[in-house]
Amino acid sequence: MCVLGVVFCRTLCSFSKHRLRMTIPSRSVVSARDCSEAGNSRNTLRWDLSPAEIRTTTDSLIARIKKVYDDVGSSNIENVSVENTLEALANAKLDYASSRHILDFPQYVCPNKEVRSASTEADKKLSEFDVEISMREDVFQRITALQKKLPDNLSPEGKRFLDRLVTLGQRKGLHMSTDIQEEVKRTSKLISELSIEFNKNLNEDNTFLVFSEHELGGLADSYLNGLEKTEEGRYKVTLEYPHYYPLMKRCHNPETRRKMETAFHSRCKEVNTAILEQLIQLRAQVADILGYSSHANYMLEINMAKNASNVSDFIDTFHGRLKPIGIKERKYILALKKRECLMKGYLFDGQINAWDLPYYMNQVEQCKFAVNKDKLIEYFPLQVVTEGLFDIYQELLGLTFTEVEHAHVWHENVKLFSVHDAETGEEIGQFYLDLHPREGKYGHAACFGLLPGCRGPDGKRRLPVAAMVANFTKPRKDWPSLLQHHEVETYFHEFGHVMHELCSKTTFSEFSGTLVETDFVEVPSQMLENWVWEKEPLRRMSRHYKDGSPIPDNLLDKLIASRVANTGLMNLRQVVLSKVDQSLHSSSSADTAEVFAKHCQDILGVPATPGTNMTASFSHLAGGYDGQYYSYLWSEVYSMDIFFSRFKQEGIMNPKVGKEYRRVILEAGGSVDGIDMLKTFLGRAPCQDAFFQSKGLIKTQETQTS
Repeated sequence: MCVLGVVFCRTLCSFSKHRLRMTIPSRSVVSARDCSEAGNSRNTLRWDLSPAEIRTTTDSLIARIKKVYDDVGSSNIENVSVENTLEALANAKLDYASSRHILDFPQYVCPNKEVRSASTEADKKLSEFDVEISMREDVFQRITALQKKLPDNLSPEGKRFLDRLVTLGQRKGLHMSTDIQEEVKRTSKLISELSIEFNKNLNEDNTFLVFSEHELGGLADSYLNGLEKTEEGRYKVTLEYPHYYPLMKRCHNPETRRKMETAFHSRCKEVNTAILEQLIQLRAQVADILGYSSHANYMLEINMAKNASNVSDFIDTFHGRLKPIGIKERKYILALKKRECLMKGYLFDGQINAWDLPYYMNQVEQCKFAVNKDKLIEYFPLQVVTEGLFDIYQELLGLTFTEVEHAHVWHENVKLFSVHDAETGEEIGQFYLDLHPREGKYGHAACFGLLPGCRGPDGKRRLPVAAMVANFTKPRKDWPSLLQHHEVETYFHEFGHVMHELCSKTTFSEFSGTLVETDFVEVPSQMLENWVWEKEPLRRMSRHYKDGSPIPDNLLDKLIASRVANTGLMNLRQVVLSKVDQSLHSSSSADTAEVFAKHCQDILGVPATPGTNMTASFSHLAGGYDGQYYSYLWSEVYSMDIFFSRFKQEGIMNPKVGKEYRRVILEAGGSVDGIDMLKTFLGRAPCQDAFFQSKGLIKTQETQTS
C-alpha cells in the first residue's frame, strides 16, 4: 500500500480481463459551507485549494504533527502511559490521515496541471516527513517502554496497535546504531521521492499514434467515431485504456497492433527504467543494512506469506498446474494465427508475438465460445451497470446509496454518494465516482482511501470517504458510454475496495479499511468480481442501450461459459509478473527489461517486443506492491474459497451471508489477521480447490476441514 491508500486494479496483468490507494471552478463545485448544508457535514475534504494553499497547508500539517511527536519524544520515559503516548500518537495519526489527502490526491485527478504539480510536490514533502516521523528514536523508546509495562486497560486492538508500532520501529532500525538509522532515513527518503516521480511520469504521459481507417480494420464504427482526427482525416489513438485494449483485441492489422504494443510498453521507458533500477538497488541496500537477505524478504515479513521461499513455492505450484494448459492454448492460438495469415495474406512467422496475444485470445472466445463482443457491449451502458452494481451491493451488504446534490468535487463529471446502513439509517461513509479519462488523470483503475473509518478522540466513529477512479469510455452526444464485460468486472472489483474502506469500524486509523496485509487486501474485491459471472446479477446490471431489452439467454450463457477461456495464459501472465517482481526484489541490481523478457519467454512462451520495457510502466512496482505482486494470485485463492464455500452454497444474493461478510471481513479492516478473518467466516482453514474449480481445472470443489 502506498501512503495515499490507493488500491490498484490488475490493469497490467492480463489481456482480456484487466482489472491489477480542483482549482478550476465548474458548475458542480461549491463552497465547503454549501456542501455542508447539502448533507455533507462530516466530509470536510476540499478540492479547491490553489497551488499556494497546497504548499502552506502542507507545511502547517507537518508542523502540527511534528509537535505531537516532539511532545511524546521529550516526555519522561518513566511516566509513559496509554494516554500520553499511545493515544497521543493514535490521534496524531488520525489527524494526519484525515488531512493529507486534500494535498496529495489532486495529483491523480485534478484537471489543472499546476495544481497536479503542487500536489506531487506536497506528496514528496509529506513522504519525506513520513520517513522522519517513522524514525523518531525518542518516540520509539517510549513505545517500547510502554510495551514492557503491558497496561491492563489496553484493548486487544490497542495491544495490536502498540505491537505494530514497535515492529515498524524495529523494521526501520530504531534499535540499531545512529549511523545505521541515518543511512536508512536518507535512503528511504530517496526511495519515496523516486517512486512518486515514477508514477508522475506515467500520469503525465500523453503519447498517441496516428492511423488511417484501413490500418484500423476490424474496429467497430462506435470505436472510430470516438477518436479525434487529424487535419488529414487520420485517426489519433492514445494509449489510454479505452483506446488501447479494444484496438489490441479487435484490429485485424498486425502491424498496427505491433506499433501500439511497442508504444504502450515503451511509455516513459528511458526515465522510468533508470528510476526503477535505482529503486531496486536502494531497496536492496536498506534490506541489507537491516539484516534481511533481500528486499522481498523484508517486505514479506509482515504479510501472510512471511518470506520469499513461501511465495516461490506458491508461484511454482501454480506454474506447474497451469503449464500444460498454457501449452495447449498456445498451440490453438498459433493455429488460429496461421489460418488467418493464409486467408488474409499476412506473413506467418511461426510464433506468437506480444501484439498477437490479446487479439487471438479474443478470437478464442469467439471461436470456442461464440461470444459476440460487438453485440454484448450494447447491453452494458455505464448508467445501467452502475444502477445494477449499486442495487447488488446495497442488497447484499444491507446498505443504501444516495447521490449528494451540488457536491463539492474536483471535476464536473465527478459524483459524490452517501452510504447509509439500511436498518439503522446511520450514515456510514461517502464515495466519489470519477469514471472517465482526461488529460493528466491517473491512467488505470483504483480505489483511493481519502478519510479513515475509525474512532475519533471523542469516541465517535469518523466518516470514511473513498474515491473510485477509472477510465471508462466517455459518452458522446449521440452515443452512451458502453462497457466491455471485462470493464464491468473492473468496476465490481474496484467498488469492492470502496466498500472495504467505507464499512470499516476500527478503533485506530492504522487499521482502517484496506490497511490489511498486502496479500489480503485484494481478497474482498476479487471475491465480489464473481457476481459479474452469475446469471441473475448479470441481468440486473444490463439492458440494451436502445430499447432496454434484456440480454438474450443464449448470449448470456455463452458469456458465462467463456469465463474459463484462456485460463492457462491469463494466469500464467500473473505468474510472469509475480516472478518478475520477486526476481527484481531478490537481487541487489537488475536489468529490468532483460528480467521481464526472460520470464515472459520462459513462462508464457511469448517473447517481449524488442526495444520495449514493460516494467517501466509497471506502476505497482513504485506504488506499494514491490516484492508483493504475487498478492493478486494469493488473494484470489482465498476470494474463490469464500465465494464458493459460502455465497455459492447459501445464495449469491443471500443478505444474511452478505451481512456476515460485511461484519467479519469488511468492518474489521486490519484489526484482525487476514487468516483469522478467513477461518471465522469459512468455519475452517482455507484451501485452494475453489480457485482451480473457478478456472475450470477441476470439476468439483472439494472442501478441506480443519
